[in-house]
Amino acid sequence: MPVKVSVVVPVYNPGRYIEDCVDSLLRQSLPPDEYEVIFVDDGSTDETPARLDQLAAADPRVRVIHQENSGWSGKPRNVGIAAAHGEYVMFVDNDDHLGDEALERMYDYGVANGADVVVGKMAGRGRGVPVELFRTNRPRATVGNAPLIDSLTPHKMVRREFLDRTGLRFPEGRRRLEDHVFVTEAYLRADNVSVLSDYVCYYHVRRDDSSNAGFQRFDPAGYFKNLREALDVVERYTEPGALRDRLFRRWLRVEMVERLRGRRFLALPEDFRRELFEQIHEVVVERFGPGVAAGLQPTQRIVAALAAAGRFDDVVAFAEWEAAVGLVARAERVEWRDGALRVGLTAEYTLNGEPMTFPADAAPPSFDAPPRDLAEAVEWLGADSVARFGKSALDVVLRERSSSASYFQPVEVTRETVPGDDGSRVRLVLRATAIVGPGTAASGGPVSGGLWDVFVRVRFGGWTKECRLGRQGDVSAPYAGVVAGRVVLPYWTEPHANLSLDVDPARGRLDLGRPGPRDVGVSGGRLRWTMPLYVPAATDVRLRLTGPASRVDVPGTLEPGGHLDALLPVGDLAGTTWRTALCPASGDADEPRFLALPVVLRGRAGGVRVVRTARPSLPGRLARRARRVLRRAANRVRTARR
Repeated sequence: MPVKVSVVVPVYNPGRYIEDCVDSLLRQSLPPDEYEVIFVDDGSTDETPARLDQLAAADPRVRVIHQENSGWSGKPRNVGIAAAHGEYVMFVDNDDHLGDEALERMYDYGVANGADVVVGKMAGRGRGVPVELFRTNRPRATVGNAPLIDSLTPHKMVRREFLDRTGLRFPEGRRRLEDHVFVTEAYLRADNVSVLSDYVCYYHVRRDDSSNAGFQRFDPAGYFKNLREALDVVERYTEPGALRDRLFRRWLRVEMVERLRGRRFLALPEDFRRELFEQIHEVVVERFGPGVAAGLQPTQRIVAALAAAGRFDDVVAFAEWEAAVGLVARAERVEWRDGALRVGLTAEYTLNGEPMTFPADAAPPSFDAPPRDLAEAVEWLGADSVARFGKSALDVVLRERSSSASYFQPVEVTRETVPGDDGSRVRLVLRATAIVGPGTAASGGPVSGGLWDVFVRVRFGGWTKECRLGRQGDVSAPYAGVVAGRVVLPYWTEPHANLSLDVDPARGRLDLGRPGPRDVGVSGGRLRWTMPLYVPAATDVRLRLTGPASRVDVPGTLEPGGHLDALLPVGDLAGTTWRTALCPASGDADEPRFLALPVVLRGRAGGVRVVRTARPSLPGRLARRARRVLRRAANRVRTARR
């Protein structure tokens, strides 16, 4: 069978951090004879070379190439390309890992769309990854019609024939941004680039010791020398004009302006801060015309203008002001409706923890020159924010806590300008309703089991800020729901009261309180139980009865209103006590997940009865005890008054 994909992994002293990478590569859904893994050991001095040789001896998919240390990842990747047999080459770093179906999905998507480059959706675990690029699938993407330029890490799948035809290889030696040079040229020379966004293919991981190469302090002079080489690639393959300015803007925004903003800039040592600023000043003056900064957001334009003018102290002052700007988002209602959670919320910027206000009546600035001082910069931002408020954007993002896999949710947004007491200042408030459907929330598919946190992302005024969704006042979370074959429990985290979803609860039980005698009963062998559950439509379930020596699975039905109906095999249950559990899936799952229920049954001759309901949790018992104490105290007060 021809090899479809060659995975190239440059390796240098990863230690234990390579294990997740190895495991994910060997778990791939692509048949074992259709892909290969090439580890290029770049002179590791730890136990990794022996570990890789052992792996290769045990698995025919794995090859290992050992070489002297070359100083960076460029040469190992090129060596891997030369050794690859696959139709496509996939680049993976040794401290990252893949989704289990990544190679199969990316390969099929690339072949279906005739792609020279396939970009798979990324999730960042402690690391930033592109967001807008992966909003939707993009079968035919270009640097002109999609934000491809936001994704310049090398973690792509590239057609081998394209690499050989163009002679495209990574710059070698001890240098930075070799991936920017390679990926930018690939985008600009490819016949087609395809972006796969409905499955998380690549997990970009920050190591616990923060020793990833991208987190190490760098030499600014060398860094921006290498950055100029990426700009050279853009100039080589584009004409002067709007497209080139837009591409250059990526480096101005990400590698320069963002390094000079807020807490990130202020956290740097003073000497490094000044050296960084001087190098950025040189590149901005040397390489960027006025059209590059003109497309930036207002805050970014101010910083770019100050950098171009060489005004270091003003950049520091602006960073100190920006560091106090935040975002707050509050849920005003959370309810089940039509098989989905509907979340009503508000969001607005804050300054020093208080709602941010803006001038009610001010002309938008021209940005023709840098602001005279901090006060004028803040005035410009306020006026521009009011003028552009109609174009502000709010997104609700559902993010899985352990993997950081993120998905945009459908949202309707309205904008409200709230006058202040004297009418001279206003608040800019975004109101939204988000729909989180458990069966469709993951790019049209069902969410997986796990803990999912709700984030709100706001863009306007030159900021893109994200925060967890909290609650307004005492807004309650709704009952758990059984939707799309999964149990979904909305809850507020402690102590911060942020909205999260527990899908197929990890603790293995379904918290329903303590059912009363009117809620559950058995008559004629039929168990009827009204549960505090949201059920949008009749759902086939399985009830599991577990005794001391055996277990029995019984089909049942959950109806809207939380009504469970199951016919028990009375003859099989006699003389034994049975704990109960519920599986909300239809029964097609290979490993159905049962959740413990707070009811115990007792089989007897001719019937079954409810012998007890589970004891409440410790917090519930404490709350009940506290209520009893308060009632007794109140009774004593009333008695004394008599």
